[in-house]
Amino acid sequence: MTTPRVENEAFEALLHEQRRFSPSEAFVQQANATAELYAEANADPEAWWAEEARRLTWSTPFTKVLEWDAPFARWFSDGTLNASVNCLDRHVEDGRGEKVALHWVGEPEGDRLAITYSEMLAKVSKAANALTSLGVQAGDRVAIYMPMIPEAMVAMLACARIGAPHSVIFGGFSAEALADRILDADCRVVITADGGFRRGVAAGLKVQIDDALKLCPDVDRVLVVRRTGQDVTWVEGRDRWWHEVVDPQPSVHEAQAFPAEHPLYIMYTSGTTAKPKGIFHTTGGYLTHTATTHRYVFDVKPETDIFWTAADIGWVTGHSYIVYGPMTNGVTQVMYEGTPDAGGQDRWWRIIEEYGVTILYCAPTAIRTFMKWGDHLPASHDLTSLRLLGSVGEPINPGAWMWYRTHIGGDRCPIVDTWWQTETGGIMITPLPGVTATKPGAGMVPFPGISADVVDNDGASVSNGQGGLLVITRPWPGMLRGIWGDEERYRETYWSRFDGVYFAGDGAKRDEDGDLWLLGRVDDVMNVSGHRLSTAEVEHAIVGHPAVAEAAVVGASDEMTGQAIVAFVTLKAANQVASGGEAALIEEIRNHIAQVISPIAKPRQIILTPDLPKTRSGKIMRRLLRDVAEHRALGDVTTLTDPAVVKMIDELMASHGEEE
Repeated sequence: MTTPRVENEAFEALLHEQRRFSPSEAFVQQANATAELYAEANADPEAWWAEEARRLTWSTPFTKVLEWDAPFARWFSDGTLNASVNCLDRHVEDGRGEKVALHWVGEPEGDRLAITYSEMLAKVSKAANALTSLGVQAGDRVAIYMPMIPEAMVAMLACARIGAPHSVIFGGFSAEALADRILDADCRVVITADGGFRRGVAAGLKVQIDDALKLCPDVDRVLVVRRTGQDVTWVEGRDRWWHEVVDPQPSVHEAQAFPAEHPLYIMYTSGTTAKPKGIFHTTGGYLTHTATTHRYVFDVKPETDIFWTAADIGWVTGHSYIVYGPMTNGVTQVMYEGTPDAGGQDRWWRIIEEYGVTILYCAPTAIRTFMKWGDHLPASHDLTSLRLLGSVGEPINPGAWMWYRTHIGGDRCPIVDTWWQTETGGIMITPLPGVTATKPGAGMVPFPGISADVVDNDGASVSNGQGGLLVITRPWPGMLRGIWGDEERYRETYWSRFDGVYFAGDGAKRDEDGDLWLLGRVDDVMNVSGHRLSTAEVEHAIVGHPAVAEAAVVGASDEMTGQAIVAFVTLKAANQVASGGEAALIEEIRNHIAQVISPIAKPRQIILTPDLPKTRSGKIMRRLLRDVAEHRALGDVTTLTDPAVVKMIDELMASHGEEE
C-alpha cells in the first residue's frame, strides 16, 4: 500500500494561487447551517446525531444511540420506523399532499409527468400491495433493473414499505453482471421494464433479464413496466406486466414499522477482486445521515426549492440524493431519464429554465463535457433560478470548478464539492453553504459529526501541506453495516489497514490551511521512477491547459521507469486540430504539465481523442483505458454509453506507438 503525496512545490504553489470564495452575506443570513454547527456536532457527535434523528418519524422512539463493537455499529437500535412513511405519509398527513414531489422528464421530447406526494403515496401503496400479493415478505430481497422512470422510485419505496431490502442494479449492466448480483443477494423477485430510451433509441432491458435468469433458477416472479412498447419475450407463470398487477391494487397500504437496523438496501460496487461487493445499509441511521446532509449541504428550503440530482437511481448518489434524502425532507425535485445531449447539447439548460431548478448536483465528468461543448449553450438559457451547485463522484479539477461557477452559477452560486462513497451512505467531506469558504477543487472539511483524518502508512496524522491516506476515525450513522454474506471480507477490505479505523481507499492531502483535497483511489497513484503521482493531480494539470476539455490519466508498465503516464485527452470544440497538426499541441500540453507539476510528470503518451469511454452515469471507465495502455484485451464494455469509443481509442493508441 502506497501513500499518495504531492511531490513538488510547483503544484502546491498553483493551489495557493487559486481564489478563495467566502460565503456571501445573503447566504449567511438565510443558511440552514450556522458556524456553531461544527462545534455542537463535534463536541458530542452522538448527541448531535440523535437530535437530527429525532426529526424523523419514529413508531417507537429510540433510547439507544450508538453501540460500537468495531467494526460493527448499531445506531438507534431499539427504535422502529418505516423509510417509506418518512418519505411520503408524513408529508401527506402534515397537509403537503398536493405539493409536487417529482417533475419527471423523459428523454423523448414531450414526455412529462408531475407527481404530487399524495399521488406518489398512492402509487407506492399499490406497488406494496402488489409485492405482498406476489408473496414478498419482510427480509426478502428484490432486484430492480430499471431506466430512470418514476416506477423505479415507486418500486424502491414499495420495497422499503414492506421491509424487503431492494438491490437496484444499474440499467446498463450486462446479463452476466445481473446474474452475479441477483444470485449473491438471493433475490426471488425482479422488477424491470421492457426497455428505456438512450439518445432516441429504445434500448432493451427485459432481454438482459431473460438472459440473466437462465443462471438464476430461483427467481419466480418478474414484474415488467411497459416503457418503450418494444416486443419482449415472455415466460408464462413468471413474467407479469406491472400495470396488470399493480394498477388494480388498493391505493391504501398500512406500513409496518421495522427496527432501525433492519436492512434497507444492498448496492453492489466494484472491488479489488472480480466479485462485486454487496454493500448493505440499514434504515434509521441511513435515513438520518441522508436527510441531515441533504438539509445542510444543499441548504434546502422545501417550500421553494426545485432540487435536481443529475444521476441515475442505479448508483448510490441516486439512492441517497434522489430518493431517500430529498423525499424525507419533502422537497420538489426533477428526475430526468436521458443523456445530457438527448435532443440537443443544451438539454440540461432547457430543463433548468423550464422548471426553475434552484439546486443542481452532478458529476465533474458532465461539467467537463459541457465545457467541451461550449460556453454559448448555457449562455443561451436563463439559469438565474439556480442558487447552489454541487459536485459528486470524483475529484473536480479547479478549471472545471471555475467554469461551473462562472457559466452555470453566474458567479453567484456557492459550490459544494462533496466526497463520499457507496460505503459511507451519505456525504462525508464538503463545504457548508453560508458557513464554509470554498476553494476551486477542494473538498474543504468533514461534515459536522464526521471525524476524518489524513494519515501516513503508519496511521499517524500528516501535517498541513502533506498528503496521505484518508480515514474515518469514528462511526457515523449512514455507514455500511457490512458486505452482504461476507463478514470477513468486510473486515479485511475496510478495517484491516488501521486498527479500529475505516480506511476509505482514497488518498487526500491537507493544504497549508488544513483544508482537504481528494486525490482519488490510492490504486490510481502512479510510481514513476520512484516519484509518486496521483492520476487526479496530473489530470488537473492537463485540463488546466486552455485547449483541453477533459482528460483521463492511467499508469502503464514501463521497463525504464516502472510505470509511465499515459494521458487520453479531449479538446474544446474551438481547439480541434487537423490531422498532422497534433504534434505541436501535444508537446505544448507536455510542457504545461512539466511547468505545473514537474518534468517527471510528463506523459509518455498523449492520445488526442474525440471522446472518452464513459458509463451511462457519466463516469470515465479508467479500467478500460488501463487495458488500452497495457495492450491487453478489452474487458466488458456493456456499461458504456458508446462502446465504439474504446475501440477507437485502442486504434489511436496502436497508430501512435509508444512515444517519448
